[in-house]
Amino acid sequence: MRVILYALAMVAACDVITGLYLPGMDYPVINNDKELSWFPRVRRMPEPNHRVINPSDDCFLVTSDEGEIFFKSASDEPSVCGIYMIADPDKKIQVTFNYLDVPCENGGLVAWVDGWELNGQLWPADDWNDERLVESCDKRPQQKLTSSQNAALIQYRVPAKGKGFAVTVHHLKNSKPCNIMVFEPNGVYTLRNHGEAGNCSVLAIAPSTVGVLSLDVGQTIKSSPLNLETGTIHFCKKRGLTDYVDIGGSSGLDYTNMEVIDSICGLDSVAGQLPAFIVCESTVVRLVSSGLYKNSVTIAFSPLVLEHIEDADMICVPSVKK
Repeated sequence: MRVILYALAMVAACDVITGLYLPGMDYPVINNDKELSWFPRVRRMPEPNHRVINPSDDCFLVTSDEGEIFFKSASDEPSVCGIYMIADPDKKIQVTFNYLDVPCENGGLVAWVDGWELNGQLWPADDWNDERLVESCDKRPQQKLTSSQNAALIQYRVPAKGKGFAVTVHHLKNSKPCNIMVFEPNGVYTLRNHGEAGNCSVLAIAPSTVGVLSLDVGQTIKSSPLNLETGTIHFCKKRGLTDYVDIGGSSGLDYTNMEVIDSICGLDSVAGQLPAFIVCESTVVRLVSSGLYKNSVTIAFSPLVLEHIEDADMICVPSVKK
């Protein structure tokens, strides 16, 4: 019963979001007067091409818009804040620093992250490297910074009143999207490895219903045009197969230790299996590829309705810190 009540509260949080709180690292505690959902609200810019961040209101801003963003520190407090940017699934995010006046003294710093960081967890988690992080103070980055996927982050600490920065955000076409983040789990997405080794994923920051529409994983050899329908093969990872699709969820952004309902593979052009009901902070579909095959999987995401909670295939309960 306790797990069911937790699941109901999680789904309800997606419908009634009271504010924005994105804790992580040494972030300050804000808005202590009310309880806030883990799930952030996407705040629209009041004007499509211009926004001035109010430090008292927008320490943690989530935006899906293009345009200019300005920040000027209102105090000498060493608060760590963030601008969480998200675009359409087939887009990348490009950021240009127009100016940067952040003294390095007292720990002043502005950092660009190719992806998101939240609660010490990074997304995408599979291929993190130092090139995905650009840190600056005193001098603005000269190059245009472009993300590998449809989400990016600017973290900043400006402990000097009147100092700040300005950026311009553009969304660019991504011809080969691999990792996709979505807030509203309502759409059809196709993951492809294009014959290359590596992992791709769709991560929905919400409990979701997931259905597989078509599947071609671990079957189509790059040098052979002949393919035979195998149907959907289940528990492929346990069978020792190298290419498969994990379906499950995680508590937070890091899906490398996700809970998995099933790992599927095979060639099934009309998969049509029963959808999975997943009650987790993040719902994840992850394509794992060895590079030996041309893999693709098409999945449908939709919001998880309250009536399906008792029939949930997975409920992720966050671990309690002692």
